Amino acid sequence: MSLRIGDTAPDFTIPTTKGDISFHDWAGDKWVFLFSHPADFTPVCTTEMGRTSQLADEFAARNVLPLGLSTDSVEEHLKWIDDVNDTQNTDLSFPIIADIDHAVAQAYDMIHPGESETAAVRSVFIIDPNKKIRLTMTYPMSVGRNFDEILRVVDALQTGDKYKVATPADWVMGAKVIIPPSVTNQAARTQFPQGWDEVRPYLRFTKV
Repeated sequence: MSLRIGDTAPDFTIPTTKGDISFHDWAGDKWVFLFSHPADFTPVCTTEMGRTSQLADEFAARNVLPLGLSTDSVEEHLKWIDDVNDTQNTDLSFPIIADIDHAVAQAYDMIHPGESETAAVRSVFIIDPNKKIRLTMTYPMSVGRNFDEILRVVDALQTGDKYKVATPADWVMGAKVIIPPSVTNQAARTQFPQGWDEVRPYLRFTKV
């Protein structure tokens, strides 16, 4: 059965380019951006690995650990990292899982037979410090991910957790947020003393 938002992310122990890790222990109190790619030494994957590395400071500022995965070996990963660094002008330092027996890919439903029987599609899991899955996205093998969206979603999740709000379409950090309908006006006056703009009784915008 596929993993769903709110499920506990399955734990695993597995080799990576940074040595063996036990996922839950390794993640600790951080958020995790777990993402799979079909194969090493392929063009779209190379750009994605490079972009993740280039955004290291952005992920760190959000308390997020990137963790890559493919069904290639550690040895192949390490050779490929040299290519990623050279072609993408970066210094990749996050771990890449070597899921050669497909154990993690199967647990996280990353192998879609319509695409490949052995290679993972481009899955994304955003996992919070409580090891809960907060977001899933799946891209086909031929389409690279939008990393602006990945960072935006992390911002939205963390803002929602901190202020108990929702975020509207196309929200970015600094824009107005939505007071959930479950919060009464009386409670909102305490929770949001800055006030709000009421478009409808169920649609209240505020700044946090």
